[in-house]
Amino acid sequence: MAEGLPLGLPDAPGDAPARETAQPAGRPAAPPRRRLTWRKLTLLPAFLVALLLATWLWFEQADLDTVTENALSGGQVSKALWQHVQLTVISTFFVLIIAIPLGVLLTRRGFRKATPVALALADIGQATPAIGLLALLVIWLGVGRRAALIGMIAYAVLPVLSNTVAGLKANDPTLLEAARGIGMSPSGVLSRVELPLAVPLILAGVRTALVLNVGTATLAAFGGGGGLGVLITAGITNQRMPVLVLGSVLTVALALLVDWLASLAEVLLRPRGLEADA
Repeated sequence: MAEGLPLGLPDAPGDAPARETAQPAGRPAAPPRRRLTWRKLTLLPAFLVALLLATWLWFEQADLDTVTENALSGGQVSKALWQHVQLTVISTFFVLIIAIPLGVLLTRRGFRKATPVALALADIGQATPAIGLLALLVIWLGVGRRAALIGMIAYAVLPVLSNTVAGLKANDPTLLEAARGIGMSPSGVLSRVELPLAVPLILAGVRTALVLNVGTATLAAFGGGGGLGVLITAGITNQRMPVLVLGSVLTVALALLVDWLASLAEVLLRPRGLEADA
């Protein structure tokens, strides 16, 4: 009889999986969300604004002598900052057009044997002390921006080159074979499969190179290349703490800003298929 049946009988063996996997019809799976959280977008800019505001307030109440005022007047601060940005952007641009194509070339079948030699040469460029490398380039090329740019490029090639090679070598061979199997040309496999999969590692190398270039650009002042290093060296030479502090704070703020922008680019340029669900 129905009244005698116990309540809460377990489902049939096939019922639970069916109930767990059932989804409302017509509702597609939600795409993975990008990790641009409000913290990532606001915390560092807010810190930089607070840092620059505190520096400005300190200068407002500081008693500056004539030497300090002369070092900071006449638009010299904005000129040094603009020169620093130019040095960073130009050197990073040349690093990209040298390191990424070279990294792609070194992963092709006919050039793989040259990979250790190329990486060793790039490692020499970064292992050499930056100030010593700049001094040698100034002796060779003379005083000016060109020597500073070449030194910065040599110093920042390694992270982009090594990450490009590592990212392309880390691709799953079965995916590449599948792409060839559906009729893709070698250039199509490279542009539509290999490079997109290697984008996260390549962008990490670019981010490292950008921060390195911001720091190395301060040494351009010793070779007549300009930049915020002019303020730092002037503050040390003349023993004027406000000039030294301003040059240092602006360098730190620029490095943090560049790193933050590069981190946003890492998220935005990462292929959607490589994103994990947030």
